[in-house]
Amino acid sequence: MPGGKRGGRKKGKRGGGMNGEQAGALRAVQEWVFLGNGRDWLGGSLEIDDGFNVARKKSGGGGLGEKMVFELHCHSTCSDGFLSPTKVVERAYENGVKVLALTDHDTMSGIPEALVAARRLGVKIIPGVEISTMFSPSDDPEAEEPVHILAYYSSCGPMRPGELEDFLASIRDGRYARAHNMISKLNGLKMPVKWEHVARIAGKGVAPGRVHIARAMFEAGHIENLKQAFSRYLYDKGPAYSKGSEPLAEDAIKMIRNTGGVAVLAHPWALKNPAIVTRKLKEAGLHGMEVYRCDGKLTAYSDLADASGLLKIGGSDFHGKGKNSESSLGSVNMPVTVLHDFLKLARPIWRDAIRNTLEQYIAEPSEAKLEEITRFRRTRTCSGSSCRNELISACVSSWLTEEEMRNPEFEAVASKLQESLRVVPIETR
Repeated sequence: MPGGKRGGRKKGKRGGGMNGEQAGALRAVQEWVFLGNGRDWLGGSLEIDDGFNVARKKSGGGGLGEKMVFELHCHSTCSDGFLSPTKVVERAYENGVKVLALTDHDTMSGIPEALVAARRLGVKIIPGVEISTMFSPSDDPEAEEPVHILAYYSSCGPMRPGELEDFLASIRDGRYARAHNMISKLNGLKMPVKWEHVARIAGKGVAPGRVHIARAMFEAGHIENLKQAFSRYLYDKGPAYSKGSEPLAEDAIKMIRNTGGVAVLAHPWALKNPAIVTRKLKEAGLHGMEVYRCDGKLTAYSDLADASGLLKIGGSDFHGKGKNSESSLGSVNMPVTVLHDFLKLARPIWRDAIRNTLEQYIAEPSEAKLEEITRFRRTRTCSGSSCRNELISACVSSWLTEEEMRNPEFEAVASKLQESLRVVPIETR
């Protein structure tokens, strides 16, 4: 199934109009994108509060004029990308992206910086991460292969963030050991590479990956380009390849679900046995899979997703390499109905995660718990009940609609907050 047949784009209606389903989907997507800047978003331009809010442009042409571009898969220098989180957001903005999920490998450390740039430019950020795992069926050892799982979270981030961070930190620690092993193998192949060189390329605090080693090989003159490093030495089970300490894909999916995230299989076209992997991971609780690329929808993977009952999305997998062969940010053209399906699945998960996080705060109203709720938001000194209410209210109103906040369980949480913390109720307008 590698590659997969590309599905042709359907022609729009004469005059470029939308049918009722598309128009309804666009309104629903826009409602969520523009949350937090006043619920009557048909008005003029509104002040942006932070990177979870997006101001609507002034428009005299009704509510459906702005195109909704989502970028759901990209990387920064916090993992193996070439651009800082700030530069990634700026590039996305230049390309017309309205919603950006930064999905660095095994870390969410770039989210706060991305939010600062997003607040300035008016891009909505979905906190994300791409988790490195292994698919290793016990009944077929030969079917073992690396699998990457994308996770998408709400404005409050993952529930029980310490659990997720420990999970990711273990993977990053394994990357250090793997890099040392790869360097040792390269030295044995008469291509000496120094650890200090690789660490400098990766950057302070970044767990080195294969791309950092490939760059060190290039700078040492051992290869002509990065592609050659992978095709000859660093490919899976290649002469300089080494495994890390990646968890089982099923365990990663369980972790994502238990921390209030949406779990999506990344680039299934890179797998040896996508049908087997998809079936097993669906049983483990996988929510969706990538089927859209910049060159369109891949029919084979779309059919596989349909057969498995999985959500279908896509992203550019942008790394900022500066080469024409790489897809640019915002280049994956997902129909608005696909974006709507993504949000229909994700928003109840995010709502319940936010409610759970707030319940934890009610049980333990400490500054540490407040930091958990607002850790991705603007850094500020906060004291007093009104300030706590402002931060919590902003976190909620930028992610949940009025209808979602009127959910009985959520209203009960708001009431408990008011009673236990003597704060103004979360604004539901």
